[in-house]
Parts: sequence; C-alpha cells; structure tokens
Amino acid sequence: MKKFLIKVNGNQYEVEVEEIRDGASAPQVTLSTPSAAPAPSPAPAQETKTAAPKKDSTVPAGATAIKAPMPGTILDIRVNQGDTVKKGQVLLILEAMKMENEIVAPNDGTVASINVSKGASVNVGEVLVSLK
Repeated sequence: MKKFLIKVNGNQYEVEVEEIRDGASAPQVTLSTPSAAPAPSPAPAQETKTAAPKKDSTVPAGATAIKAPMPGTILDIRVNQGDTVKKGQVLLILEAMKMENEIVAPNDGTVASINVSKGASVNVGEVLVSLK
C-alpha cells in the first residue's frame, strides 16, 4: 500500500492505494481526511426567473418588418408608434458584442408597430419595428 496526499478544491485528502501486479487481487482504495473539513455541500438550487412577456411580433398587413440583424439587447427606442420617419432615420439602438448599432428606417413611412421594449434581448430575425 502506498499513501498519497491529494488536494482537491482546497481540501486535502490522504489516499492509500494498493499496487496491482499480474494476477493480483482487485485494488483497495481508502480515502480519509486528516482535517475534519466537511464535504462541500451542493449549491442551492437557483430560482427560475420568468421572462418578461414579449411584445407581439405580428406585422400589420402591408407593413415592412424591420428585423434584428444580429442577437443583442435593445438600448434605446427613438420612435413611437404612429411617428412619421424618413429613410435612414435611426429607429432604435441595438447593442451587440459591446457595440451600439443603429437600426435605421429602410424607407420613408409611418411606424405601424414597435415589437420590442427597452432592455429586451433579441435574436437574429426577430421583428423589431414595422413601417407602413
């Protein structure tokens, strides 16, 4: 039998290991802890948070859907439903990979619906805003 001291996650264990030779019996391993440190307890279960309800992702008939080009978080919404916008006008700010990206109107129109809220996480292809 050989004795070893092994340290795992800051806890020290004394281990005895029997060496096996050809045709010898099965190994016996004995674990003991020199310090009376209790075994680490499992982490408490985390509560599952209910996600805030997402806004409706439907696009009104005849409206143009402006979709998220990348996953990210909505930092700011610069228009309101019913606002008239010009081509190139900033509609909202999408943060992705620590960069602020301006989502602009692809053409002139009126904001038919805003399908996200400030602080919401969005995935690629989710409808952000629709224009008529």
